[in-house]
Amino acid sequence: MGVPDAKRARVADGRAAAPAKEHFPGIGKVKYEGPDSANPMAFKYYNADEVLMGKPMREWCRFAVCWWHTFNGQMGTDPFSSSRTHVRPWDKDDSLETYLARVDVAFEFFQKLGVEYYCFHDVDVAPQGASLDEFMRNLDVVTDKMLRKQQETGVKLLWATQNLFSHTRYKDGAATSPDFDAFAYGCAQTKKMLEVGKKLGAANHIFWGGR
Repeated sequence: MGVPDAKRARVADGRAAAPAKEHFPGIGKVKYEGPDSANPMAFKYYNADEVLMGKPMREWCRFAVCWWHTFNGQMGTDPFSSSRTHVRPWDKDDSLETYLARVDVAFEFFQKLGVEYYCFHDVDVAPQGASLDEFMRNLDVVTDKMLRKQQETGVKLLWATQNLFSHTRYKDGAATSPDFDAFAYGCAQTKKMLEVGKKLGAANHIFWGGR
């Protein structure tokens, strides 16, 4: 008996109904316990609900988890050799499925840490694939899942940006590149990420220089 098309689609874009897997087992939500706490998994000075000058501390300190350092290749990288010093259980390969799995990991992390915002570059959350079209499709799939996780958790996007500096096509810049292909590719990435930011309700957009 074949798999129904609707079910196959849910599996393909990461929406298959399955029991939630806990990626940080044994760790509950990190809470404020005061400066005398000996608990390494507690806030000593940051009390999200404490009111200062008419606003709770969470509104003064809008902390955001940056996706690239926390969940991607730079995490655990030895700065002298560029080798990873560890590989997390969810980092199996560079497939779309791995990027989709990171979304579940990230939002569990946000909730347990009590952080209400996050931020990312386009290449942090989706594989670039073999072409610009494939990259755009991958972004659509992953950001669809990110939007659902935002709606489920209440976590919000502080800002998004496009990475116009890591790929070798940008060795001479992006908007300033003398290579029209690089310039056009950078424009396409920028347009897409402005659309993604609107889709996810971003509070801001960053035009990151990079080079």
